[in-house]
Order: sequence, then structure tokens, then C-alpha cells
Amino acid sequence: MRKISKYLMSALAIIGFAAPVAAQSNYPDRPVKLIVPFGPGGFTDVVARILGQKLSVAMGQQFVIENKPGAGSTIGTDFVAKAPADGYTLVMVSTAHVLGPWVYKKVPYDALKDFTVVSKLVDSAYVLTVNPKVPAKNVKEFIALAKANPDSIRYASSGNGGNQHLMGGLFATMTDTKIQHVPYKGSSGATNDLLAGIVESTFAAVPNVLPHIQQGKLRALAVTTSKRIPQLPDVPTLAEAGVPGYEASVWLALLAPANTPSDIVTKLNREIVKVLASPDTKKALFDAGVESAYATPEAMTAYMGKEYERWGKVIKDANITVQ
Repeated sequence: MRKISKYLMSALAIIGFAAPVAAQSNYPDRPVKLIVPFGPGGFTDVVARILGQKLSVAMGQQFVIENKPGAGSTIGTDFVAKAPADGYTLVMVSTAHVLGPWVYKKVPYDALKDFTVVSKLVDSAYVLTVNPKVPAKNVKEFIALAKANPDSIRYASSGNGGNQHLMGGLFATMTDTKIQHVPYKGSSGATNDLLAGIVESTFAAVPNVLPHIQQGKLRALAVTTSKRIPQLPDVPTLAEAGVPGYEASVWLALLAPANTPSDIVTKLNREIVKVLASPDTKKALFDAGVESAYATPEAMTAYMGKEYERWGKVIKDANITVQ
């Protein structure tokens, strides 16, 4: 009996250790929640819906997009930081993820330590865009207009501490202009008021304004990246247009809570590689104004650390803070 008991205990122990492995190897066996910490219709939301649809087909389970906007993306991101580390709650973050700790006095998570990187996804330029009623036809004229009328030119953003806020703050610092920041609760509200002429300008993600620029409803003055973008080949970079040294792009990455099992991360990453490499995904992302930019979890983890330090210096120099 003692021998039988020993064998039984050993068998149960083996089963106990094997059960989690089996469960993870079947991942995903139920829908996966993909949190977008911004409002519907924005740059991150557009990419999340493209990726979610492709992963749903590839992995045989629904990737359900859930928008949790607010506080420069920190509300939705905090929700994921505190979620079970089982691969069923993920978050699509942007460059704003490494801005929050510098902009807000209190962030309820560690942007680098409380997450497991699954993959980098895309890079995107932002574009300085104005309502056509604004008399400035180029960046130099826009700067001159802002200097002649301090605090009368407003730039809309998706919220305090987000990418658009920081792009505008960096521009104001580098051009020694006083332009007034107007935060909204999402990119769509900012774009709608720009179209209506309620605000004069914005630093917008390309997907948010590209159709309006192409239709002549908005005027693009410059892109924020070091090189021109294929979607707007005739629009100069800010450096070309009169702000030497200005360069800023926005990336998106998929994160999971810290300590998510490595086999789940590997499986997700492997499927993302396939999805991003497919011609139809590349076309969908291009049409949305972004470019696929895969990176391994290890490479993206290191890159996020560098971005954290780089933007921290920008924010300090521009003296941008949010209570």
C-alpha cells in the first residue's frame, strides 16, 4: 500500500505539473481581450482592429477589442497591468506608454517592469495639420502666425500627456512659440473640431487625418519623421520645413501582464510575424497610414527602455506636466 501510495502521489504530482503546460499549449481556448487605452477611431484603435481581425482568423479565437481611454492611456494600461498573466488580456500601447511616467505625477504601474513585451507592431509619422481657413500655407508661415498672435493658435490632442500633446509641446519648445493645447477625450473629437474650425491645428497620426487631407478638408504642413512618407510624398518633414532637428515617430507594441508564460508569448509573437508579413495586412496598414515594423520581444524591450529615457529628456526640457 505504501508503494502504491508513493506511485499515486508521484503520478498526481506529474499530472499537476503537466496540467498548466497542457493548458498553455492549447492557448487560446477562449476569446482574448485586446485593450486599446485610447478612444475609438484613433490611430491605435485602427491598427488594433486590423490586427485583431487577422489574429482571430489565424488563432481560431476572437480577439475582442475593448476601448478604455483616459489619462494619456494610463487607465486602460493599468487595467492590463493588474489582469491575470494568462495571455487572455493584452494591451496595444503606443509611444505614450513611456511618456506617462514623466508627464503624470503618479502612474499606478511601472511602464517597463509590470509588462511582458509580445511584439513591436508598427511605426507611424504624425503630421502637423491645419484647418484650411488658417492663412499659413507652410511651417514658416505657421510659426510667424503663432509668434504674431501668442496663445491664439490652438492645437488639439487626444488628451493630456498623449502623443499629440507631446508632439505639439516639442514643436512649441523648438520654435519658441506659444500655442495653446486643447485636450480632447480621443483623437476623433480632436479631428472633428479641427474640421469644424473650432481649433486651428493638430499634430495627428496619419490614419486620423489622411482621408481629410486627400479630400482637401485639411491642410498638411509637415510630417514629424526624419523622412517623408509615401502616403504624403509632397509634404515635407518639419526639419525640411524650418524646424531643424525635429524628429519624432510613434510606435505601437503589444504587451501582456508581467510574468505571462513564455510559451504563450512565443506563440503570439509567431502568429504576429506571419500576420504582419502577409501582403493583405501590409496593404491594410499602408492604407491606414502606418508601416509594419516587427521586433522580437527582447529587441522591443530594449528599445522601450531607450525611448523611456529619450522622451523623458524631451518632456523635462519642454517642462510638460499633468496633475
